[in-house]
Amino acid sequence: MPSHAMRSLPEALYSADAVRHMDRYLIDDCGVDGFELMQAAARAAFRQLVRRWPEAGPVLVLCGAGNNGGDGYLVAAHARRHGLTVECLAATPTDRLSGDARKAWQQAVADGVPVRPLTTLDTAALTETFSRAAVIVDALLGTGTTGAPRPPFDDLIQRCNARQVPVLAVDVPSGLDASTGATPGDVIRATVTVTFIARKAGLYTGQGPAVCGDIEFADLDTGHDPQTGGPAPLAHLLHLGRAGAWLPPRPANAHKGRFGHVLVVAGDRGMGGAGLMAAEAAVRSGAGLVSLATRPEHVSGALARCPSVMVHGIIHGSELAPLLNKASVVVCGPGIGQLAWGQQMLQQVLASDKPRVLDADALNLMANLVAVVSEQQVLTPHPGEAARLLNLTVAEVEADRVAAARKLQSLYGGVVLLKGAGTVVASSQGVAIVAGSNPGMATGGMGDVLSGVAGALCGQIQDLHQATVLAACAHLAAADHASRHRGYMGLAPTDVIEALPEVFRRLETDRHRPESGHDDHGQ
Repeated sequence: MPSHAMRSLPEALYSADAVRHMDRYLIDDCGVDGFELMQAAARAAFRQLVRRWPEAGPVLVLCGAGNNGGDGYLVAAHARRHGLTVECLAATPTDRLSGDARKAWQQAVADGVPVRPLTTLDTAALTETFSRAAVIVDALLGTGTTGAPRPPFDDLIQRCNARQVPVLAVDVPSGLDASTGATPGDVIRATVTVTFIARKAGLYTGQGPAVCGDIEFADLDTGHDPQTGGPAPLAHLLHLGRAGAWLPPRPANAHKGRFGHVLVVAGDRGMGGAGLMAAEAAVRSGAGLVSLATRPEHVSGALARCPSVMVHGIIHGSELAPLLNKASVVVCGPGIGQLAWGQQMLQQVLASDKPRVLDADALNLMANLVAVVSEQQVLTPHPGEAARLLNLTVAEVEADRVAAARKLQSLYGGVVLLKGAGTVVASSQGVAIVAGSNPGMATGGMGDVLSGVAGALCGQIQDLHQATVLAACAHLAAADHASRHRGYMGLAPTDVIEALPEVFRRLETDRHRPESGHDDHGQ
């Protein structure tokens, strides 16, 4: 996904309701004029329009009702005054507009913007209107809408996406739930989204990363802090530069005993690669010692691939106790299967008092057990595994990823990392969303790598929440680094493993530099 350099941005992410509360606070309590606030939003959106497409051909602004539509009319007025060819398509009859939205429409008309009411256009005329557009501004549905867009908005969204021209979304792409990142129906696929007042959680998780494009934030510079006395953040958006500060620097007299002994319990018959990738990822993420407990038939291959890992062939769960005693953190689940061997391995791990990272089949097995609560465990489910643990459908998990992660954390304790674009990490400390996504990671084995990274960092950082967030950030950054050389298609988990040392090298180098900003995609 493309990225761009940005100034330092607030980490706090809010629900749509919380942002509406802030908006009312600015107007009702701080005395900020609502129309001036709308004008400031329109200016911010227009600046992005001309910055991205300075020689834009005909601009079509899709305007709904309410403040979002008002923003659109004012963007069109700016474009007209700037000398651009622009027209508005009024999805809501203009005689139904009221308040600031009506004033914005009147301003656009006064500035000479052609406004075409949707109700006056037949199918051919509507098709022609879209065909003229070289850039489309989406100001149809704001943050207050939930559920699938209804007619005529669904048809306009479909036509916008079919046009395949750049799209600038005002505040949020129409059809995206600004709180959850869910898309229950049609949704605008934006090139750029300019969002205002505060950052909305739904833009950064779920479908948000896929439909928002580049995200620009404008606080509108009202002279007041809209978050004063307002609702608490839903989550915090974290990136590698921020989370990397939690990794302790290595002193000159460092030795392996200071950086954790990770035991990876993984790899039933036919799945030996899963455990090996987790173990090698732990090595590449700075673990002092790494052991792998796996089926005996995988030992020789594992040693050939990664001789720095101490590999043990295990037939029965009773053989695991001596290895558990020596470990400081355990990774259990990759490729253990759901048969007797995997069940024995998981039972031994759960019975120990070691900090543990549980992934893959360990989670599938746990779905059939009474919840084992521990503050010393990290669960790393993908949406399917989360659905089994919560007895929900995958669609229900994806409809509100933050709520699903919180529910898992309340059931199992410790830390929960819900994988996917905009990875969610929930613990008693709160919720973090990891900035970014990488489509090349949509392949088997990436989760095994993540569990190894998490295990290694849990052995080096005492705070499991911090260790887990950093693991997700480093995992994504390694995938981004590998993708720049190999592309997305065919990106292998081993490519990500090979990139991990470079990610941690950059962290160490950047530790000695003043922070220069970050981008919303974590690269």
